[in-house]
Amino acid sequence: MALDQEEKTSGAEHFREEDGGPDADFVFEVEAAVALGNSQRVHELVENLHEADLGALIESLSHEARPKLVELMGADFDFTALMEIGDTTREDILEELPVETLVEGMRDLESDDAVALLETLEPEEQAEVLQALPAQERTVLRRSLDYPEDSAGRLMQTTLVVAPPFWTAGKVLDFFRETEADNLPDSFFEVFVVDPAHHLLGTVFLDALVRAKPSSRLEEIMQADRRRVKATEDGAEAARLFERYNLVSVPVVDEADRLVGVLTIDDIVDVIQEQASEEILALGGVNPEEELTDSFWWIARSRFSWLFVNMMTAFITSSVLKAFQSELEQMVALAVLGPIVAGQGGNSATQTMTVAVRALATRELTRSNALRIVLRELAIGAVNGAAFGLVTGIVAANWFQNVGLGPVMALAMFTNLVAGAFGGIVVPLLADKLEFDPAVASGPFVTTITDVVGYGAFLTIATLWFHLR
Repeated sequence: MALDQEEKTSGAEHFREEDGGPDADFVFEVEAAVALGNSQRVHELVENLHEADLGALIESLSHEARPKLVELMGADFDFTALMEIGDTTREDILEELPVETLVEGMRDLESDDAVALLETLEPEEQAEVLQALPAQERTVLRRSLDYPEDSAGRLMQTTLVVAPPFWTAGKVLDFFRETEADNLPDSFFEVFVVDPAHHLLGTVFLDALVRAKPSSRLEEIMQADRRRVKATEDGAEAARLFERYNLVSVPVVDEADRLVGVLTIDDIVDVIQEQASEEILALGGVNPEEELTDSFWWIARSRFSWLFVNMMTAFITSSVLKAFQSELEQMVALAVLGPIVAGQGGNSATQTMTVAVRALATRELTRSNALRIVLRELAIGAVNGAAFGLVTGIVAANWFQNVGLGPVMALAMFTNLVAGAFGGIVVPLLADKLEFDPAVASGPFVTTITDVVGYGAFLTIATLWFHLR
């Protein structure tokens, strides 16, 4: 159903469905207007959308319509919306846009967003865009791009409010009132106090500034021990600083402790979210860079290697079963009950592994407490192993009317849950020590441990108990 005229002129109010997704009718209206090249209609529908909603809309449009939408919006298009979409979609759009459009759009961006867009471009196109920018902006962006990828220097904003220590609170407030908005950051939380060489001396938060007497000098009310990060420091480490100390912003300094930028909470939220997504995808053997908008063949190729490793480990498990082929033929109950032991051990190991990988990522699991955590997980595995061993032993004995299956099942279940707990914690620790990603490297090996130990222990115990050889 098409939107009526009132809805068309206030598209921002009708963009989201009740479930939070883009309204299908609204997306259809935009797609049709873009296809017709109707700039006025596109403006009516899109110009009042929040940057996050505009990003969601772009993701919902067809591949061909995305760059056309940007061009039809012209100078009214908010390039910040491109920070709300996936990397693949953003790359596709930027490849289609002329350099003049990119340059015009970047003029209104915060430096950190501009750097993020420039990172997406090919080196030749990146150089062309930089060359077209004003000299001051070009210098700032080039300096940020010189920092390592994913470092604080790439994430920071370089538009700052700085003042010398002898300025008074009243003078700073007058400065705010007299300075044009375009020369101040879009949003900021503090004033940075620096010496003539731009070394960071301290900061004054805005709440302290407005409460201070107008005659108070900044050096009297500043926080001299303000936490700070190096521009070359990894963004993930900076994110942990925000999490640990509940920060909303952190100054960024170079090796000489000169102020070069600031990290704000909105930048760090993106880093934290990206880290969490990568860990979740890696645990499932999915490339952390995979997105829903990626091509079919790219996704298939990226998943192949992890599936291949799992297939090879499955052959190891099958070789254990083959070694007990005659015992399985003599007693069919073993073939029925074996997967229960292996599967329950795998479930227990997955729980332990998930906790371990997360703890390593957040630095909660360290060398100093590793032994205590390993022993704790072993104890948990033993308790659960005893409990599930008792339950499954009783069920197995009654199910097959064979009392001997009870202790066999119980002992095998206990053994495998302890082994699963051990593998679930030790494998991620070893992967981390060897500088592999624990989330990626742990899964196949932990699964192999529980399958091999589960089937091996169960069939070995059953062979000895029932004298099958």
